[in-house]
Amino acid sequence: MNLKEALEKLIEDKAPFLLKDQKREWEAVDLLSQLSNGVLARPVHMLCGVYIAAVSEKGLMGEVLFRFKPRA
Repeated sequence: MNLKEALEKLIEDKAPFLLKDQKREWEAVDLLSQLSNGVLARPVHMLCGVYIAAVSEKGLMGEVLFRFKPRA
């Protein structure tokens, strides 16, 4: 799965979460519209409700890109 697919799934499922990085909180739809195609193509692992993490070329989980935050 790549980041674009993960974000599209969250939007489609109307997930009750915001995505939080080190700087701010995001709506999935905003990330989908603002990130570059290169970033969106990045392979990720999503554990819905917990995090979206990058996946290395070797298939290993790397840095956590976004943590899920329940909507208030």
